[in-house]
Amino acid sequence: MAETDYRDLSFWFDSLVGSGRDDLTPRAGLVGDQRTDVCIIGGGLTGLWTAYYLKRANPELAITIVEKHIAGFGASGRNGGWCSALFPTSTDALRRAYGDEAAIAMRRAMIDTVDEVGRVVAAEGIDCDYVKGGTLTFARSEVQLAAARGEVAAASAFGPDHLQLVTAAAGSGAGGSASGTGDAVELDRSAALVRALEATRSSAAAFDPSCARLHPAKLVRGLAEVVEKMGVVIAEQTEVVEWAPRRVLCQGEAGQSLVHCDTVVIATEGYGASLPGVRRRILPLYSLMIATEPLPAELWDELGIEHGTTFSDFRHLLVYGQRTADDRFAFGGRGARYHWGSSITPGHDRSAPVFAHLERALADLFPAVADAEITHRWGGPLGVPRDWHATASFNPRTGVAFAGGYVGDGLSTTNLAGRTLADLIGGRNTELTALPWVNHLSPKWEPEPLRFLGANFGLLGTTAADAEEALTGRPSLAARVLGPLTGH
Repeated sequence: MAETDYRDLSFWFDSLVGSGRDDLTPRAGLVGDQRTDVCIIGGGLTGLWTAYYLKRANPELAITIVEKHIAGFGASGRNGGWCSALFPTSTDALRRAYGDEAAIAMRRAMIDTVDEVGRVVAAEGIDCDYVKGGTLTFARSEVQLAAARGEVAAASAFGPDHLQLVTAAAGSGAGGSASGTGDAVELDRSAALVRALEATRSSAAAFDPSCARLHPAKLVRGLAEVVEKMGVVIAEQTEVVEWAPRRVLCQGEAGQSLVHCDTVVIATEGYGASLPGVRRRILPLYSLMIATEPLPAELWDELGIEHGTTFSDFRHLLVYGQRTADDRFAFGGRGARYHWGSSITPGHDRSAPVFAHLERALADLFPAVADAEITHRWGGPLGVPRDWHATASFNPRTGVAFAGGYVGDGLSTTNLAGRTLADLIGGRNTELTALPWVNHLSPKWEPEPLRFLGANFGLLGTTAADAEEALTGRPSLAARVLGPLTGH
């Protein structure tokens, strides 16, 4: 990809260049054979967070990150900017697989990670528009209201997550209430939350305080600068063509380079589908986004979406959004089909039908912005393991580490992965290394054509589930069938 094209990867990258903050000029690639302690394949958040915490634990450690394009090229620089406590495997599925104690530990680790990201960006001076304002998930039908109540009740009964049900209940001083137990508990933000319910024609919303809005490209590019100052080498425009324990063969403009190392870290997420030794461990599934023009403050006040608040609803074909620091909607969702052979190409980043779907979905959710200009359209692949179960893994015998499979929940989970891998590689037994996702091995995806048929059947199934609920007014049977296949 030409250097000038990187700006077009996402609104986030375009805004970096437009503000003069970062011209996205690639760093130098590797020249000749190299020796390092740790070689990290992939210059996204997983690789950068791993390097950061390894260096914090041992400043003398030699670390080289090899990246085919530029730091943040993949999902790390294109996502929705949710630093959330979401984990692709549901709490119920974690409880069934590992028991309550392990599930509680995993949930607490994810909740803590939201604050850990905020702590690091403040300590390191990474200005990435981090504001922790929580997530509103709107209930816009009776079926969705039942789902919201069920989710809040389950969280209240189990413990770690502190969800609240927001309603426009009569009698609350601010015009609304929020409850995790059925009792009305007035929030300081009740007035804005109720305006959000009115703006979206929602009867209620589940509010999760464990989420921060941020600018993902500012985070990933800022973190790359931080680790460079710590002494980490970031070699861009350097493609890994082959790897094995303790060696990584790379190809760059200067020719081939063989990196000798003690530890190899695979941190490629969806792009691992194209990497030897990973391939069918991960499936690249595309998620696309749009961004509006900046909107006036009085409109945002009417909509009730404050800075730091992210939002979604209880439909099955996922949508997600945020209010950006410069007052745009950044809004995305699923809907793009899986491409044969786990194909990843720039052409897949754009899909006119999916962009049209997102524009309709945003206008339906917030009718007041139906006429807002859409200034940016983009997308990219996220990584999906066969069982929708993320992992942070390390084999001390081979010196190979792997983290990924976030299914779109990676903006915060990458930080937990980096801390966990740093402990595993360092040989430390900690609370993080005891978490149930450590050394989890997902089954491989099926060969084609089964992979193509199965992945796209799932897309059709989630679309059908929403249509079924709209038609019948009852919870979808199709969604119930798909649940165990998608980590629920």
